[in-house]
Amino acid sequence: ASKATSKELERIDQLFYTYANGSSGLIDPEGIETLCSDIEVDYTDVRILMLAWKMQAEKQGYFTLEEWRRGLKALRVDTISKLRKALPELEKEVRRPSNFVDFYSYAFCYCLTEEKQKSIDIESICELLDLVLSSQHRSQVDSLVQYLKIQNDYKVINMDQWMGFFRFCNEISFPDLKNYDPELAWPLILDNFVEWIKEKQS
Repeated sequence: ASKATSKELERIDQLFYTYANGSSGLIDPEGIETLCSDIEVDYTDVRILMLAWKMQAEKQGYFTLEEWRRGLKALRVDTISKLRKALPELEKEVRRPSNFVDFYSYAFCYCLTEEKQKSIDIESICELLDLVLSSQHRSQVDSLVQYLKIQNDYKVINMDQWMGFFRFCNEISFPDLKNYDPELAWPLILDNFVEWIKEKQS
């Protein structure tokens, strides 16, 4: 590695240890909160999730040194002010269709906090939908969240249903739903959602 690169890596590592918990050697939720206030972004801001995606962070609320290096090197930043300035670019990158589907599925996996957990409770799903999808598909997300909160068939949502929501928002004309074909392989929860909308409209 050239001198510049090793200097840069050194700074990236030093930055990590500014936020890391001394005993665990990880950046933990407390460290992430400090990081958030330093980059002037709210803890619940979607850009923090985008940063986690860039690092390919595995555990919600924690960054390892390896993940930190991966993310900051990819963003080409080694100071807090550079990281702050890199966020708009990161957001643009995530919103590219080729990346967004990956980010969207990552968001689900990132929220699986227990070992062997395969699904997420409705309330958390509603928050997550609002966080990751509402800027592009406001009216669909509002309807879907409203439906999820009143229906009683499902207490949790799995990855297949989660990805189905994404496809629905991208492919189905809304609110007329004229190209929705229940014969196609949609998750049942979406068939129910469509029926619910049609009942409301009739």
